[in-house]
Amino acid sequence: MATSALLILAALVGSCAQFTDAVGTDVRKNGPSADKSDDAERYMPFLCSLIPAPLSSPLSVHTLRPDDISAVHVLGVPPSHRREASRVISRVAVLLSMFNPEVSHPHVDETSPQPRSLLEEAEELSLSLSHQQETDWKLVLLLVPADSMCACSPDVAADVNAVVREVEAALELLQKRLRHTLVHVAVWSTDHQQDECECMRDEGINRRLHRATLLKTLQDSLSHLLGNPKWHSKQADFTALLQSAPVILEQISENSWSDPNQLAIQLWTNLLQPPTGQTEFMDDSVVSILCPSQERPFLRTQINSPNEKEETAASVDPDMGTEMPCTDRSPSPTIPTSVHELRPGDIKVVAAVGDSLTAANGVGAKKDNILLVINEYRGLSWSIGGDENLNNVTTLPNILREFNANLTGFSKGICKEDSPQAFLNQAVAGAKSGDMVGQVRILVDRMKADPRIDFHNDWKVITMFIGGNDICDFCTDSIFFSARNVVLRIQQALDILHNEVPRAIVNLIELLNIVPLRDLHNDKSLGCPTWFVNIVCPCILKPKEGSVELQKVNEFNRAYQSAMRELIDSGRYDSRINFTVVLQPFLREVYLPRLEDGRPDRSYFSPDCFHLSQKAHTLMARALWNNMLEPVGNKTFTQDFQAGIDLKCPSETNPFIRTAANSNYTFPGPPPTPDPVTNWGSDFSCVNTAPSNSVPTSAHRIRPADIKVVAALGDSLTAGFGAKAKNLLQLRTENRGVSWSIGGDQNLETVTTLPNILKKFNPNIKGWSEGRGTTKAGFNVAVSGAKISGIPGQVRRLIDNMKKDPTVDFENDWKLVTLLIGGNDLCQYCNDRATLSPQNYSQHMMTSLDMLYNEVPRAIVNILEILEIKGLRRIKRDSLECNVLQPLVCPCFLQAREDSLELAEMKRINRELQVETENVAYGGRYDGREDFAVVVQPFFQNTVVPLNADSKPDDTYFSVDCFHFSEQGHAEMAAALWNNMLEPVGQKQTYNNFRNTRNNIKCPTEENPYIFTKVNSFPVPTTPTTPTTTAPTPHTTARPLTSDCADTVPVWLAAVLAVVGLLIGCVVTWLLFCWRSKRSKKRMTSDVVEMQVTDF
Repeated sequence: MATSALLILAALVGSCAQFTDAVGTDVRKNGPSADKSDDAERYMPFLCSLIPAPLSSPLSVHTLRPDDISAVHVLGVPPSHRREASRVISRVAVLLSMFNPEVSHPHVDETSPQPRSLLEEAEELSLSLSHQQETDWKLVLLLVPADSMCACSPDVAADVNAVVREVEAALELLQKRLRHTLVHVAVWSTDHQQDECECMRDEGINRRLHRATLLKTLQDSLSHLLGNPKWHSKQADFTALLQSAPVILEQISENSWSDPNQLAIQLWTNLLQPPTGQTEFMDDSVVSILCPSQERPFLRTQINSPNEKEETAASVDPDMGTEMPCTDRSPSPTIPTSVHELRPGDIKVVAAVGDSLTAANGVGAKKDNILLVINEYRGLSWSIGGDENLNNVTTLPNILREFNANLTGFSKGICKEDSPQAFLNQAVAGAKSGDMVGQVRILVDRMKADPRIDFHNDWKVITMFIGGNDICDFCTDSIFFSARNVVLRIQQALDILHNEVPRAIVNLIELLNIVPLRDLHNDKSLGCPTWFVNIVCPCILKPKEGSVELQKVNEFNRAYQSAMRELIDSGRYDSRINFTVVLQPFLREVYLPRLEDGRPDRSYFSPDCFHLSQKAHTLMARALWNNMLEPVGNKTFTQDFQAGIDLKCPSETNPFIRTAANSNYTFPGPPPTPDPVTNWGSDFSCVNTAPSNSVPTSAHRIRPADIKVVAALGDSLTAGFGAKAKNLLQLRTENRGVSWSIGGDQNLETVTTLPNILKKFNPNIKGWSEGRGTTKAGFNVAVSGAKISGIPGQVRRLIDNMKKDPTVDFENDWKLVTLLIGGNDLCQYCNDRATLSPQNYSQHMMTSLDMLYNEVPRAIVNILEILEIKGLRRIKRDSLECNVLQPLVCPCFLQAREDSLELAEMKRINRELQVETENVAYGGRYDGREDFAVVVQPFFQNTVVPLNADSKPDDTYFSVDCFHFSEQGHAEMAAALWNNMLEPVGQKQTYNNFRNTRNNIKCPTEENPYIFTKVNSFPVPTTPTTPTTTAPTPHTTARPLTSDCADTVPVWLAAVLAVVGLLIGCVVTWLLFCWRSKRSKKRMTSDVVEMQVTDF
C-alpha cells in the first residue's frame, strides 16, 4: 500500500521521478503468463484520470459512464479457449475498476463445462440477476464464437445465419428481462479452424482468405442485425451494440497465444465513445490505453456514437467496356515462324497462371458483400477473361478477339481453376511463386490434350502474374521469400515453358508496388475491413509509418521488381526464334486513384479493400495491351488509373507485338558476380552515439555509450568453440575474440560482435575477449561444456575478476553482462531427467541472478532464451565431422527419431526451459533496485533455419561439427542480440532471420535513446483530445523518459523528499474529490483505498 500511495501522489503532483515497480509490467506478447506481473496488477487502475461525474445515477444507457458500471457479465465464452477468454474478460473488468473499484468481476469456469447455447446462458444470467437491485447498471459482453463454423463449407452462409438467429434470440430475452443493461457483442475467433473442418486441410485452398471472409461475413450479418432500431429505441435503460472488429486470438507458438492485455484493450477501446475519426481498434503492436474525455465520457452506444463511416459516393461506371480505335486488325499474310514478327491477329491461344488477381476473386462482387470475394470471376479477369465482348467487358482476350474472332483459351463465368469454364486460366487464389511450376505443368498438359488447340502450330500468349502473396508473407521468413529465391522459383516455371512450349510469347508482369494499398486502410472514413486484410496480407499493413519494418517492405518490393528485370535481361529466354518472355512493367509504380476530396477511391477495389474490382481490371487490361505494343526498354512503368488509359494500336511501321529483338534492345546480361566475402563485419550508420550528459543512476536510462564494461557467462557458444575451425583439429580451439556477445577482435567493419558495436559508442569499453584461448579472455568466463549448474561458479569468478581489475571502477562503471546457457542441459536431458529438470534449471538461474543482483552495482543483464534446437536436425553436410560429431554433441535431441515420443518430449522441455527463463527474469524478483535490470532477449525463441540460394539449409553458419556456430553465425547472433536490446519488451523479435547483410545494425533514436528494459518499455495511456478533422495518432512509443528528471535525483529521494510535505493534504483532497463525484452507494472512505488485485 505504501507504493500505491506514492503512485497516487505522483500522479496528482506530476512528479517526474521514475517509480520502478510502478511500471514494472511485462507486456511481452509471447512471454509467460501475465499472472506473474503483480506490480502491473496493482498499478494499472491509475492509468486514466478520473472525470467528475454527476452525483445521480444516469437514467439513460446512452449517458452511461465507466464508473456507473457495477458488474460485468460475459456470455458465449468459447469452450475450447475458456482460459484465454477468461483472462481477456477479467482484464476488461480491471480497466473498469479504474473508475469504480467496487465493480463486480465476471467469473468464467475454466474447466470447460458442457457447451451451452447463447439462449441458455442468457436465461441463466437473467435468472441470477432477477433478485439484484434494478438500479445497478450492468455491462454484458456477449461473445460470438466463429470457430464452430467451417469457413470453406458450401453451407457457410446458412451456418452464419443460424448463429445470427441465436444471437438475436439471446438479445431478445435479455432485453425483455433485464433493466439498466448495456450489451456489447463481439465476434471471437482463433487463427485456425477446428480439426473436424476437413476442407481447410486441402493445400489447394486459400485458408486465410476463407477464414477472413467468414469473419467479415459474420461481422456484417451481426452489424445488420444490431442496426435494427429495436435495440436502441424501445427503452432508455437497455441497448445492444456490435464491436467494430472481431477479437482474434492468434497462436504464437505451440502453447502460446496472443497477449490477453492487447485483446482486452481492443475490447476496452471499442467500449468507449471513439475519438473523432476512430472507427475500429487497429494497431496491435503497441499496448496503449484509451481514456474517456470530457467531450466523450460515455460508454459507446449506437445513439451516442453513431457510425462515422462516410459512404463513398457510387462512382463506378456501369459500362466497363472499351471502344476499339484500331482500324488495321488483319493478321500476317502467312503464319509467321518468328515470335518477333507476330501481329495481334496471329494469336490463336491465350493462357494465364498466377494468384487471386488472375483468378479474379471478388471482381464482380457488389459493394460491401464481402462473401462474394470468395467467388472467382474468371470471365472478368484482366489477362484471361472472356465474358461477353469488348463493348462491356475489357480484358486482354476480348481485345485480341477484335483481331481474331477464333481466339481460344480464355475463361468464362464464375468457376475454379479445375472447371472446364476456366479453360487455360490456371491461376489459384493464394498461390505463391513456388506454385508456378505446378500451374505451368497443368497448363502445358491442358494445351497438349485439348483438340481445339494445335499445340505445335498455334501462336500463344501466356501471362504470368505472381509475387503478391510472397511479399505478403516475406516478414515471416525473409530468406525463403527473398527476392532471389522467389525469382528462382519463377525461373523454374519459365524454364518449363521455354523447354516445352513452341510458338509462344510470355508476358511476365512485374510485381506491382503494393505499399500504396496502405493509404486505403489509413483513411478510416472509407470503412475498409483492415483487420480482414491483416489476416490475408499481414506483412504489408502492420508496419508503422516511418518504421524499419516499413522500410523493409519497400526494399523487398523493389528487390522483387529488380530481380524479375534481371532474370529477363539475362537473355535466357531468347535462344529460340519461336519463343520469348517479355517483362511488362506497367504496375511498377502505381498511383492510388483518389476522389475529388483527396480520399482514396474505393470503387477500384472489391469489398475487402485488397482485391481489385472490375473497374481496376478494366484499366489493367488496357495497360497490359499498351505495354505489349510498346518497345522493350521504353515501356510505360508508371500507372495513374485516375487519369484513364486509352488503347494503343499497332502501326504500319511497327505492326508487331514488341519483343527485345524487334525493339533493337540489347540485353545487359546477368549482373556481375559479387566479390567473395572476406570477413563478417557490419556497416555502422548510427548518428546518436553520445553518452548521457551525466552518469545515469537508473538502469532504465542507459544509452549504449554509457556502458563501460562488458562481460559474458555461458558455455561453448560464448567461448567461441570452433568458430573459425576449418577441420577437426581446429574444432577444439576457442576463438573468444570473435564470440558474438563478448569478442573484441579487430573492429566492427571486419568482425561483428556486441563489444565491437559498443566500441562505436564508447571506444574505451573494457572486458571484451581477444584472440584464442583464455589468455586474453577479459571478462568472458564462459566454459565449454558448461551446464546451468556451473553458472553460479562463473558468476563468482566474474565478480572477483571485476573487483580485482584496476581499470574497472566497480561501484560506478555501468556494466553489461550477457548470459546464454542451457544447450548442454537440454542435449543431455534424457540421460538425467531429475538433475537436468526445468525446475532445477530455474533454481540455478535464480541463484546466479541473485548473486549479480546482491553484489554487482550498476548492471544490465541480458539473458538469452535457449535456442530452439529442433532446426539443427536439418543441418547436414557430407563430411565425417558433421555426420559423426553432430549427434554425439546433442544426443537427446539429434538422435531421437522423427515423430517419436522422445523427440516430442525434447521439444516440450526446450520450450519449458525458455518459459522458465522468462519466469525467473520477469517475476519481479529483480525489480527492487533502480540501478539493476534483467532483460530477456528472445531472438532464439523461434529459431529459423538459414537457407541458401537453393532454399536448402545453409551450413556455412555452422562450424565443422554442424552444431556450434561459425564466425558467420556468431556475427548474425551479435547483430540479433544488439537489435533485441533496442526493441521494447513485448515487441522484441523472437527469431533470427539470418540476413547475411552488412547493414543489419539498428540504431538508437532521439525518441528512444536508451537500451530497453521492462520498465522503459511500458506504454503510456492515451486520452482523446478535442475532435478534429483527422484521426488522432495513437501513442506508439514506450514511456518517455525526460532528460532532466531521474538522472540526478534517486527515486527514493524524489519520492520521500519531494512529496512528503504534501502527502496528507493531497491524499485528503483526492479522496474528497472522488467522494463528491460518486453516488452515495459508491462513496469511498477517507481512511484507506483498498485496491483489487487483478489479472492484468
